[in-house]
Amino acid sequence: MTFDFAGFPTAALAAVPRVDLGGWPTPLHAAPRLGEALGLPNLLLKRDDVHPLGAGGNKLRKLEYHLGAAKDADTVITFGALQTNHGRQTAAACARLGLRCELVLTAKVPRDGDAYERGGNIPLDKLFGAHVHVCADGEETGRTYDRLVAEAAQDGRKVATIPVGGSNDLGALGYVRATHELATQLAERGIDRARLVVPHASGGTAAGVALAAGLLGGLDVDIACVSHPLDEARENLRELTSGAAKLLSVEPPSLDHVRMSDSTLGPGYGIPTDAVWSALRLFGSREGVVLDPVYSGKVAAALVEWAGDGRFAADEHVVFLHTGGMPGLYGYAPEFAAAVGG
Repeated sequence: MTFDFAGFPTAALAAVPRVDLGGWPTPLHAAPRLGEALGLPNLLLKRDDVHPLGAGGNKLRKLEYHLGAAKDADTVITFGALQTNHGRQTAAACARLGLRCELVLTAKVPRDGDAYERGGNIPLDKLFGAHVHVCADGEETGRTYDRLVAEAAQDGRKVATIPVGGSNDLGALGYVRATHELATQLAERGIDRARLVVPHASGGTAAGVALAAGLLGGLDVDIACVSHPLDEARENLRELTSGAAKLLSVEPPSLDHVRMSDSTLGPGYGIPTDAVWSALRLFGSREGVVLDPVYSGKVAAALVEWAGDGRFAADEHVVFLHTGGMPGLYGYAPEFAAAVGG
């Protein structure tokens, strides 16, 4: 089997307005020492963490489409948890494009302390020029948003609102494009079939990968839930995949090529487990690759678990999608130090 590039909706995807934030394609690296430890001799890392803008990460691909749709706006408002990677990447993209950035952040994770409340992504948000608004709950978040929209209207500014994680039908197109990029890189290596290991949080990344994998063929997808339990994640994936397919005027795939698990979710979003810290140590000591404890670390814990359970064939090409998030690691500085023996 070879990838169906001819049947991929290239023209439809190219017709959707998009701002090019540069840095593509991101690298695809072999990970032989990590693969040896896991019994996966054909393990590869897709490095979406090494994009040159704003310390990298998967949200930049979604932002290209959101900011393409917001070409007449001069103010961007978006949302997230206190240590949101999406907020940091939105701030960086706005700095690149000369847009005002308003980050409305909510204390969603049951954590406190100086590292979490003032470190990690938060100084970078401010470094990139964002106006940061910290809210206690959803009600305050709504009031803050309404106030920012009203202030912008008074000032004659035009607002573009981007959802949490950039994850809606439009944002998912970023990973439709990314998966085509990855398939091209695999084909250049003579690989015509692979299994992708990806996260599901707000859902746009997983949906884009699942849609493109179904359209291209030759790609199976294993999704680790890092934010929501399995039933919620499945429903979200179906909705976003169908919505993104509609934007491209294609039939949504059956998703028979997708498996999902919440086995490494732990107590909930933003709460790392011992398995997560163990996976961070493994990636770091074997490949010199840094993960974060919220997203990539939980997916890495799933990869370790699945490899140990024999989920992957010995000769299978397995691609771990590294979605970035390293700055958020320092929001967990005490646990990080303890995990590495500091």
